[in-house]
Amino acid sequence: MRLRDSDLATECHDKVSVMTTQLSPNLTQVRRDFVDLWGQMAEHWGINRTMAQIHALLIISARPITADEIMEELQISRGNVSMNLRDLINWGVVRRTSVPGDRRDFFLTEADVWTMFHEIFRERKKRELDPVLARLDECLANAGKKPATAAEKADHEAYVKRVGELRDFFLTFHRLFTALLGDQPGSLVKAAKLLSKII
Repeated sequence: MRLRDSDLATECHDKVSVMTTQLSPNLTQVRRDFVDLWGQMAEHWGINRTMAQIHALLIISARPITADEIMEELQISRGNVSMNLRDLINWGVVRRTSVPGDRRDFFLTEADVWTMFHEIFRERKKRELDPVLARLDECLANAGKKPATAAEKADHEAYVKRVGELRDFFLTFHRLFTALLGDQPGSLVKAAKLLSKII
């Protein structure tokens, strides 16, 4: 069962006065390695490295953490932390929460991996796939009717055919992602399990 923000906040109430505890050298190193790996993957996700590193730190944190803790661990400026936390919240993978008796904002990420990637895929579809499909529709609509002259007719037909094929290709992926990312919780994991049986 997933904990609500309030439950997480209560759970970490006794820990908030202590910043990141002294970790063993090995755990410190593997945490850095993971944060670095997530940062390197950022370009494949269409986000910047710092945004991915903050997300990585939240993934491996045992409790919600503050912007100051993120600044300290990643050695980045307050403005950089604030801007990237705002973007992560807009992506739907980070939430702001509070802790009783503490006026600071705390941040946590989605604990369930499937739900987290559901939000990432949904946002990428909205930001990348949907606009491409809309632009391809515009390209086809703006081509207009077939021209009267034979010379232009061949070029027009080639344009419409190839752009139409591209549009159909992206439309297929649009429909696939729409089905995979259905409105029901757990739709992505259900689809993945179904596909794993087919493959």
